Amino acid sequence: MLLGSSVRVVTQYERGVVFRFGRLRPETRGPGLVLIAPVADRLRKVTMQIVTQPVPAQDGITRDNVTVRVDAVIYYRVVDPVRVVVDVQDYASAILQVAQASLRSIIGKSELDDLLSNRERLNQGLELMIDNPAVGWGVHIDRVEIKDVALPESMKRSMSRQAEAERERRSRVITAEGELQASRKLAEAAEVMTEHPAALQLRLLQTVVEVAAEKNSTLVLPFPVELLRFLERATPPGTTHSPGTVPQDPSEPALAATNGVAPAGPTGAGAPTPGAPR
Repeated sequence: MLLGSSVRVVTQYERGVVFRFGRLRPETRGPGLVLIAPVADRLRKVTMQIVTQPVPAQDGITRDNVTVRVDAVIYYRVVDPVRVVVDVQDYASAILQVAQASLRSIIGKSELDDLLSNRERLNQGLELMIDNPAVGWGVHIDRVEIKDVALPESMKRSMSRQAEAERERRSRVITAEGELQASRKLAEAAEVMTEHPAALQLRLLQTVVEVAAEKNSTLVLPFPVELLRFLERATPPGTTHSPGTVPQDPSEPALAATNGVAPAGPTGAGAPTPGAPR
């Protein structure tokens, strides 16, 4: 009976702290079988594993007067089992209370944009705030992470409208830049067509080909003035006529003489000569 009460088993991830008649023994017991005095000694086991402690969501007001609800998670482990047992009554509860207070403090010191986009810096600041008192208790804070930031519905709608307005602004800027570049290219093309008039005709023919590719389309083709000028220069000078007159065929005077009608003269066109039989 006494032998069974004097033997304890400490697992690999634990350390044993022995009290003899209420006084702390300086050495800690490692993993394996541990022999203690049956009546005089009391063994306290402390786990050395990393503990995951969720922090309940905390309500707070940011520095820019926005109400948010933030929760986090803490990863810590015991580095000094003696101080954990002697210096603090319940180190897990103590770490949790410090984490809640530190999280509310971080919320009040930060702006909403920092909570949403700059969490790495906030996590480091929160880790330092929790680790300062935890070191004196024999606990080391490995990591602190802000899990979620809950916003009011009105703030979510305002942020969605702001994001939509920003996207609209960017689309208009991109469209304006595209029109500016296109206008510059069109100005350069106009200068080239001014120097080379044939380029304008080629462009017109290309447009006709593109329009004619569509079915059931009516094409109204403007007649270029430059082509009229070219035809006018190509016409011989002797073939020009006054407006409204029809050119006469050379065979018409001979045909008129055979019919007994003289060609038009000063006395009138087609009038009979005096003394001629009627």
